[in-house]
Amino acid sequence: MPWSTRVIMARMRFPPRPTRIGAAAALLSAVLLGGTVTATSATAAATAVGDICYSDLPSQAYTTLNLIEQGGPFPYSQDGSVFYNREGILPSHSSGYYHEYTVKTPGVSTRGARRIVTGQAYEEDYYTSDHYASFDLIDYGC
Repeated sequence: MPWSTRVIMARMRFPPRPTRIGAAAALLSAVLLGGTVTATSATAAATAVGDICYSDLPSQAYTTLNLIEQGGPFPYSQDGSVFYNREGILPSHSSGYYHEYTVKTPGVSTRGARRIVTGQAYEEDYYTSDHYASFDLIDYGC
């Protein structure tokens, strides 16, 4: 992919995700695109970021992922906003690298605690069911 295309994609609010790659390739891609991973963030990520098979996600997560692929429309005004990684659990990147989206929780009148957080690397999608206390990288290959 030409550098100019990557720069444009990095500035997009809803990056397209045409291919599925594994976690190691996503991390390598992030580093090659100028991201940094410090020892602290790598350690935090290793201890707090697990993985989850795409097929094991709650059904509402599929709806959210489909909306992300389509670029919306999203049910909540906060969807697509920058996720700042204040908890330091995900690998450290510059502001604007991550975006968050609501995964609806049945029977809850608020946004609930479930989210998908996307990174700029293709298929760097994380699921959290506990409002950012922990994350699972979505594995599209299982």
